[in-house]
Amino acid sequence: MNVKVYGTLVVASLVLLVGQWLVAAVPILRKWTIPEPVAGGIVAALIVFGLHSFAHMDVVFDTSLQAPLMQAFFATIGLNANLANLKQGGPVLVRFLAVVVALLVLQNVLGIALAMAFGVDPLYGLLGGSVSLAGGHGTGAAWGAVFTEHHGLQSATEAAIACATFGLIMGGILGGPVAQHLMKRIAAQAGDATPGAATPDPYAFEEPKAEQPTTPGAFINTLTLIAISLAVGEALSRLIAGTAFELPTFVCVLFVGVLLANGLSLLGRPVAEHAVALIGNVSLALFLAMALMTLRLWDLAALALPVFTILAAQTLLMVVYAIFVTFRVMGANYDAVVLSAGHCGFGLGATPTAIANMQAVTARFGHSHLAFLVVPMVAAFFIDIANAITIKLFLMLPVFH
Repeated sequence: MNVKVYGTLVVASLVLLVGQWLVAAVPILRKWTIPEPVAGGIVAALIVFGLHSFAHMDVVFDTSLQAPLMQAFFATIGLNANLANLKQGGPVLVRFLAVVVALLVLQNVLGIALAMAFGVDPLYGLLGGSVSLAGGHGTGAAWGAVFTEHHGLQSATEAAIACATFGLIMGGILGGPVAQHLMKRIAAQAGDATPGAATPDPYAFEEPKAEQPTTPGAFINTLTLIAISLAVGEALSRLIAGTAFELPTFVCVLFVGVLLANGLSLLGRPVAEHAVALIGNVSLALFLAMALMTLRLWDLAALALPVFTILAAQTLLMVVYAIFVTFRVMGANYDAVVLSAGHCGFGLGATPTAIANMQAVTARFGHSHLAFLVVPMVAAFFIDIANAITIKLFLMLPVFH
């Protein structure tokens, strides 16, 4: 059954409404601060899986809006990035980046070690490591093609997509429970269960459900800036494709957004923050809904036992690392809780999942300026560069020759 673009948009909207209802109606989802798009999206993916498995009916959604929605979200991240604030948070950003890069290395070490223990090609360890988890579907598919063409690893792309699917689901599920566990720690230490609730003047993306006062003019101006970011970012991505500076399109879009926002600020024409927040949060919610409802869960069922075991071990590593490394290194405070929830989101899944995780936490416990300042830049920009370097260094090991 083919669902056209408008039908896909209708289903994605219904997924968000179902997610809102589920989180409101099911106490355990609220307790573990599961993001609404994740709750609704997984239900939709399970329904599609059931139709595939029991009714022998494949539902194919037209996902032509998915990439523009993701890129629009990253454009708003860029438009919301104030370089003065980034400079102020520089030391924290560098420390968080070090924590993130260390996990990339550990993911690959664990994946390769388990692959060799099972007697399978160690490339599967990389696929079940930072290639597909921190890298996501795009990076996983790209490296999967490289592993097939240059290393002779059959079905590498299919395995990479399945691994990334697993990571996206677990990244969205684990952030809330990890934050809940860490909140108990800081509540016991400080005697305050809502340490972030009193923070004034929240950043735009911290309150996705808040009413955003804007005007048609501000909305159109912001839409123009987003369109420019998408067009120039896509052109820039094509320009540097195949060079040593090659980056995913969404990173180029984010970079253009940063330049636009800060250039306009210098000219005394700052962007309309509320309009940016409104468009960004809508784009994020719809993108996540589409990404999750179109997951091919039956691909996970086709994973070989060694690869599935690697993914299970990576999930455990992420939880342990977030609790005992990310949380402690980042200060063992409320900001560190939100950073840890975000790290679960993009350490296993993707940047949008990280933002959704943090929004779910801050909606319940209070604002965290630091997390919303640091995570988008690290997760959307620096991690892709660090991951590419990490993967290339691991491929130089003797085990791959």
